[in-house]
Amino acid sequence: MSLEVAMTKIRIDGKYYEVTPKKNLLETCLALGLDIPHFCFHPALGSVGACRLCAVKKFKDQDDTRGRIVMSCMEPVTEGLIVSIEDPDAKAFRSAVIESLMTNHPHDCPVCDEGGECHLQDMTVMTGHNYRRFDFKKRTYNNQDLGPFIKHEMNRCIQCYRCVRFYRDYAGGKDLNVFASHNNVYFGRHEDGTLENEFSGNLVEVCPTGVFTDKTLNKHFTRKWDLSNSPSVCVHCSVGCNTITSERYGSLRRIMNRYNGAVNGYFICDRGRFGYEFVNDGKRIRKIKMRPEKNVIQEKADNEKVMALLEKALSKNNKIVGIGSPRASIESNYALSVLAGKENFYHGISRKEQHLTKTVLDYLQNSGVHTPSLKQIEKADAVIILGEDLTNTAPMIALALRQAARNKPKEEADKKGIPLWNDAPVRELAQEARSPIYIVTPFNDSLDEIAETSFRGSYEEIAIVGSAVASSLNEKAPVPKKIPKEHKNFAEKIAASLKGAKNPLIISGITSGDEDILHAGMNIATALLSTGKKVMFTVVLPECNSMGLAFIPGKPLDDAVSLGIDEKIDTLVILENDLYRRATKESVDHLFESCRQIIVLDLLENQTSLHADILLPAATFAESEGTLVNNEGRAQRFYKAIIIKDQVKESWRWISELIKIRDKNQVASWTRFDDIISSLVNELPVFSKIREYMPDSDFRMLNAKIPRQTMRYSGRTAMNAHLAVSETRVSGDPDSPLAFSMEGLQESPPSSLVPFYWTPGWNSVQALYNYLDEPNGSMKGGDPGIRLIEPGNVNKNSYFEINPQPFEHQNDDWLVIPVYQIFGSEELSSSSSAIAQRIQEPFLILNQKDAEIFNIKDGEPIRLEMPGQNLKIKVKIENSLRHGITGLSVNLPGMQFIDMPCHGKIFKL
Repeated sequence: MSLEVAMTKIRIDGKYYEVTPKKNLLETCLALGLDIPHFCFHPALGSVGACRLCAVKKFKDQDDTRGRIVMSCMEPVTEGLIVSIEDPDAKAFRSAVIESLMTNHPHDCPVCDEGGECHLQDMTVMTGHNYRRFDFKKRTYNNQDLGPFIKHEMNRCIQCYRCVRFYRDYAGGKDLNVFASHNNVYFGRHEDGTLENEFSGNLVEVCPTGVFTDKTLNKHFTRKWDLSNSPSVCVHCSVGCNTITSERYGSLRRIMNRYNGAVNGYFICDRGRFGYEFVNDGKRIRKIKMRPEKNVIQEKADNEKVMALLEKALSKNNKIVGIGSPRASIESNYALSVLAGKENFYHGISRKEQHLTKTVLDYLQNSGVHTPSLKQIEKADAVIILGEDLTNTAPMIALALRQAARNKPKEEADKKGIPLWNDAPVRELAQEARSPIYIVTPFNDSLDEIAETSFRGSYEEIAIVGSAVASSLNEKAPVPKKIPKEHKNFAEKIAASLKGAKNPLIISGITSGDEDILHAGMNIATALLSTGKKVMFTVVLPECNSMGLAFIPGKPLDDAVSLGIDEKIDTLVILENDLYRRATKESVDHLFESCRQIIVLDLLENQTSLHADILLPAATFAESEGTLVNNEGRAQRFYKAIIIKDQVKESWRWISELIKIRDKNQVASWTRFDDIISSLVNELPVFSKIREYMPDSDFRMLNAKIPRQTMRYSGRTAMNAHLAVSETRVSGDPDSPLAFSMEGLQESPPSSLVPFYWTPGWNSVQALYNYLDEPNGSMKGGDPGIRLIEPGNVNKNSYFEINPQPFEHQNDDWLVIPVYQIFGSEELSSSSSAIAQRIQEPFLILNQKDAEIFNIKDGEPIRLEMPGQNLKIKVKIENSLRHGITGLSVNLPGMQFIDMPCHGKIFKL
């Protein structure tokens, strides 16, 4: 039973408030809806008192009439505190600070990329500073080229220090810093060059001015008030960060972070922010194509020819096989399972991946172990990571762990009476102290710098360490017969840390493809649960809807391939899935050869789409509504930002039409998104919470839809002047409560339907304060999404039997393991031009001693022979790898599918 926190009573400008203690005055006032100008404070970064803009007057008691100026971000909330925001001295102080900052700020608001959503503009207006009295020469700087993501304009800097505090202190970056000499302060790199940190794009939102802006937006720049926005969900990994998609002239212009207190908070990774450009790519499939005969090139088709071919392919006498996708929405996968029938629906992933994903789902539903949100991961005070390179497979989990590493030092600061929001003394006290994080992976990891201990070993050794940890926690857990002494000692140290923690966390995943590692992680969680601990267990899955697909009954792709061996398939329907990324070329080719007709629904041209007899253009996440389930089991809805053009349709809508063609007598059909949701919930009750929680298309506020556009949106007539002189009719959206319009209630929609942040006086993203119950808290009314997985019946003695054997290198036989890259390993973002500039060419990692066996140097090419595959590839030296193990980059452009881990032979060229 939780105890209510005793509230603190304070007085602000003569009015009394009951507020939460252990907060500073600035965040308290912002939570109360009281505007105090500020720059350096950020809820996720804490207070440093650098900008001096948040001045208020503090009074000693009720008899004090003079008071004194204090910085509200550095003032703790205490019982009986008396302050004034509106005091003339405080207002004059704030105005003077703004005026001093503006002495060197350029007069470039009309051409500044940040114009219209600039925090500096908002604060200048808020302080009442209107006219500049400074007539002298301004200090100027040279700008830097910071790579394909970020545009740099140093002359706009106001020295708030937010950028380096986020980049270095919060995100762990090394190559951005502050350089100073006399009265010159410069924020940038030591030299021109790409910002290396995986979260550099957040500088766009963290910076209160236009120093760091989105270079991808700059290529097709649009004023922020002219963007049409929608709430969305990132499609580039399994974490499910919330985003805002912004459109103009029918193209996607940018992605911004959408706050979700339970998931990504204020930040997203660079792949999620800059990976959107595939939506506008020239390789988008926008017209129906068909192949009149086998071995004939696809051609654009008229409706009559397509309909005739579809009627033939979908005849009631034909057997239809449907192959789904972990990157397609729940609704689209469900629709395909209805078209093909449950017995003929395949998940579109390998047997191994499906088995591992199902194992994860079953365990989370039945073990009693809790799968945490990102916010809960940040609260962990002891962590073990088994086999996952988080920075590349789930970057936001890696970022959350960087915050978790500070929990032990924060406890010490709290004991010494240092408020946790007071960032500088908390960090000064901590020095190098951290919460215990143990990383058990095959090769070096960027998180090693925050780890108490990092262990490098083979997959077998990782599973042995994990099993030994479980056995140390509970002797009933299975233990390998052979455990090296050093592994056992290390395992006992980990077990002791987990046992002594308040919020222990185990992280594993399936991207390694090794079942023993996954089972070892689950055994640790089960063993720790048996000690009475509340356990958190996080699993990294490969794609944005891997978990959602696991809820829908289906078979693995391998079975579909086998089906093609035994019999001819009348019609194969493939949903948003390039099968050549899932299976070997030979097996997929054989599957296609066994099909009389192939129908493909997809967004981008790929190897699979080239084999389609009928190619149907599918809508992207920015052009459709849908639901994704992240690795936590949280179902989240994304909404369209772009009005669909050409022949593009949502995949579920295409499939609905295919169902009607197949069964012409069918009366009921899915004409609206709500229809397919109802059908989904009736068929699969596990999704019932989706209908209960998420607003349907009939939801209204004051009898009006929620506008996607701000009230300052302009050019509605001009942008269509080439089509009509008069303003064209606003496009409707029958599938959501959002309108492609500026008409409607601009403020306070439900959290899952917030398309942009704006309140009077706040045009920048800092307007977010008015949508939260408190800074860095939850969205008003609750955070978006609904959990479909809650801890089930506790079975404290149910363990997975594993007995990994110590790895031994066999002569010229090398173990090849997968190496993921944040830029390049994910399919959709790889087609984005900015991301493409960060993608490395395919590589193979070897340790130095192994490379010397072949007399190979770093960067030299070798030939790698694997079952059914021969690769010519360059070597990168990675000394942390064990002897006999090599790592191969996964799914980088131009690479074929390789089922790893596997064995191979290396030859020098």
